Amino acid sequence: MPVPFDYETLRIIWWLLLGVLLIGFALTDGFDLGTAALLPFVARTDEERRMVINAISATWEGNQVWFILGGGAIFAAWPFVYAVSFSGFYLAMFLVLAALILRPVGFKYRSKKPDPAWRARWDWALFVGGLVPALVFGVAVGNVLIGAPFRLDSDLRTFYEGSLLGLFTPFTLLTGLLSVAMLVLHGAGWLSLKVEPGPVLDRARKWGQIAALLAIVLFVAGGLFVALGGIGYRIAGVVDPLGPSNPHLTGTVAAPGAWLDNYGRHPWMLLAPVLGLIGPAIAFLGIRGRRDVLVFAGSSLATVGIIATVGLSMFPFILPSSIDPGSSLTAWNASSSQGTLFLMLLVTVVLLPIVLIYTAWAYKVMFGRVTGEEVRLNPDFY
Repeated sequence: MPVPFDYETLRIIWWLLLGVLLIGFALTDGFDLGTAALLPFVARTDEERRMVINAISATWEGNQVWFILGGGAIFAAWPFVYAVSFSGFYLAMFLVLAALILRPVGFKYRSKKPDPAWRARWDWALFVGGLVPALVFGVAVGNVLIGAPFRLDSDLRTFYEGSLLGLFTPFTLLTGLLSVAMLVLHGAGWLSLKVEPGPVLDRARKWGQIAALLAIVLFVAGGLFVALGGIGYRIAGVVDPLGPSNPHLTGTVAAPGAWLDNYGRHPWMLLAPVLGLIGPAIAFLGIRGRRDVLVFAGSSLATVGIIATVGLSMFPFILPSSIDPGSSLTAWNASSSQGTLFLMLLVTVVLLPIVLIYTAWAYKVMFGRVTGEEVRLNPDFY
């Protein structure tokens, strides 16, 4: 069957779809992670903790679909990226998965016993299940920006020369803390919509203000580091967007400050960092004005802007190599075949709208605030 799109167009489409899936995960499961990370700080009594837990209990499982879709898209559309990231960052991903496993166990087992000590331990497990993935995801993004320590030999076999502790550098810790601040703000925005007025909502607003200010400060600090910290990569020579997927055919060099090049060539891309700054400010003002919808809208804009800033800054790079720039993976040299990308696009065109429609329907059905009375009287609540 003839493919109606050329190879370059399909590669760009799948680069965009990868971004959509990552943003979709951050927008949905992100507020679950942020809410769990806020649990010890916004809820003090058992009833208050149950209110916070049940604010996300109906949606967290469905929200993880975006995480699975993102991993599947990387595997199918960007096999080189999958091979390098899932092998090189294996221990970091194991850490994330171990933390995520605590969430379903914590939800299911926490209220099985009335013992306060038992429940407190599971509350801390839920906190770890929210904080650790938020931090490690941000650290991973920082490592993508500075480049991962991998190389490809002449047979395109992957060799990763880093370690788990090596992933945590001053810059990557900064991006990790930015991720935590961004998702905690998003969690506070979700609690603003989901819990009844009272002490829990008041504390969520207080921590949301702190997270909003930290998100702005850390985002600016990260931008200054990218501009002045000596990181960045640039393609040297002629780029063939229609060429075969072979990283060795692309000339790549380390170029400090190169992550800002795209903004000079395409000024419209500045919209992303602008959203990354305006979003937390809108959320902050929404909290101060007690306008709950505005808080969640601002945290959502912040999430979209911050993630889009990374992707647009790096394009066409997806995963550069810090030890062998010639092995760096880009949208032009790391994709699956043209036929595979087109076949996957057909599947996505059919299935993604179904996921979106079902998600919207589920949120509509389960929308509403969690109250203390419901927690006390409803036997189906955690």
